Amino acid sequence: MSKQRFVFLLILIGALSRLIPHPANFTAVGAIALFAGAQLKSQRFAFLVPVLALWISDLLINNILYASYYDSFVFFTEGFAYMAFAMVLAVMIGQQLLSKFSVGRLFSGSLLSALLFFVITNFGVWLSATSIYPATAEGLLLCYEAAIPFFRNDALGTLVYSGALFGLYSWVANKSVLLAKA
Repeated sequence: MSKQRFVFLLILIGALSRLIPHPANFTAVGAIALFAGAQLKSQRFAFLVPVLALWISDLLINNILYASYYDSFVFFTEGFAYMAFAMVLAVMIGQQLLSKFSVGRLFSGSLLSALLFFVITNFGVWLSATSIYPATAEGLLLCYEAAIPFFRNDALGTLVYSGALFGLYSWVANKSVLLAKA
């Protein structure tokens, strides 16, 4: 299997992980973006793959798992643009920070991408037309405060899934090199 196909397979597995039961926001989304940024050489695919993985899994979640919450088929949720923007930034973190891999860089990149996702998406929640928070500085702070438990899970999920994606990739790559030399 080629390197690019293996990378795509790992990203697909990560996207499918959003469909299994999990604690709120403990998902592979941030890890997928970091991994794509670090491993996909094509700029176009590095940005496209995590956004598509997010969109496809959202499509399934919103129209199958949570279909009763919507009046009709949902192609995009109100906050999708904010989530996609956060994914683009996570890809850039993967490209810049994880092009030279270390555990410290993986830890830093995971936390930074989770923090950016938290700040950007919750700003979008506060800004939305259907927001339950007042359009004031206090309302924005309330929105961020209410989202703190989700940030913890997102940061932990990004750390765990990043470790799994990068670890599995490294293990397979090293095993392939050893087998090629044998």
